[in-house]
Amino acid sequence: MDDPVTATTGRPRRLGAFRDIFGGMSAISVKELRGRMRGRRAFVIITIHLLLVAGFAWMVETLMERTLTSGFGGTFSASAEIGRALFVAMLILLTLIVLVLAPASTAGAVSLEREKQTLDLLITTPISSLSIVLGKLLSALSWILLLLLASIPVTALVFTFGGVGPDDMVKGYVVLLVTALFYGSVGLFVSALVKRTQAATVINLVTVIALTAGTGFMYIFWSTMTSNGFLPDGGRNDGFVESLGRRPPEVLLWFNPFIAQLDVVCGTETGFGGTCQIISAITNNPGAFNNGAVDNGFGAPRDSYWPRAAAAMAIVSVVLIVLSVQLVSPTRRWRVRRRARPPLVEDAV
Repeated sequence: MDDPVTATTGRPRRLGAFRDIFGGMSAISVKELRGRMRGRRAFVIITIHLLLVAGFAWMVETLMERTLTSGFGGTFSASAEIGRALFVAMLILLTLIVLVLAPASTAGAVSLEREKQTLDLLITTPISSLSIVLGKLLSALSWILLLLLASIPVTALVFTFGGVGPDDMVKGYVVLLVTALFYGSVGLFVSALVKRTQAATVINLVTVIALTAGTGFMYIFWSTMTSNGFLPDGGRNDGFVESLGRRPPEVLLWFNPFIAQLDVVCGTETGFGGTCQIISAITNNPGAFNNGAVDNGFGAPRDSYWPRAAAAMAIVSVVLIVLSVQLVSPTRRWRVRRRARPPLVEDAV
């Protein structure tokens, strides 16, 4: 049996059996979910979310119909183009919602407990630090998952127009779930690192902007400097300039969910369209079967980027969760051991 901890020691019990971790995690998550779902606020938020998603889908569908019918009587694949445009718009909107809600839901997970002076009381319970962190994260992700599940019927309207398959929709929602996990873990880590919820919220906002708009701007700047020959002497005399002379690495955009969604949209294109060109330039993989990519018949790689981006976000999420556990736990933290100072002659005398 695991050694239980008393309230006097303040030490979390050993991770021990899985049922203890799962039991503590479920207790924390249920408590958090009850606080979130209590009252009318949760139902009002879900209703507003559905109205926003449905209204946005209706506006995109109406705009595409007017655009296609205002030409030469429309095109043969007008219905498929409407379906693709609606799918792209829905992915962009849902990604924005996840980027706003995921870090905001976990920004006060630990810092708010510190402000209320309830974190010490929570730690003295038999619930382990891992269960506390996972419970906080699970409750936040459950709320976001509920919003994503509520949007599925609206997103499924793209099947009535065509151009998008069920596998494309599954891929898009997988990217959304991994994005929620990653940015929720980022918010939880910042909340455990910072003592104030307001500061944690600001840091999370800056982090989201840096990992999305910041990385995109940096990639465009790097690509422009490389392709247009702005570098002096070909970038051979200076180490920093020489690094800019190479093509920007793909890893720079791994934590940008919008680029991963572009790879999902590339799978819906019948030819070498705009999104496939972007993914081909990022991955430097214009070939058909390079690196196991599936070709759509026009040399555009499919599913060559988003699996790597999703794996990178999942791995970093695990690392951030482990670091959050270390920050929450008052004991058994990882510390760098210093070498003992040898006794001096004066001390011996």
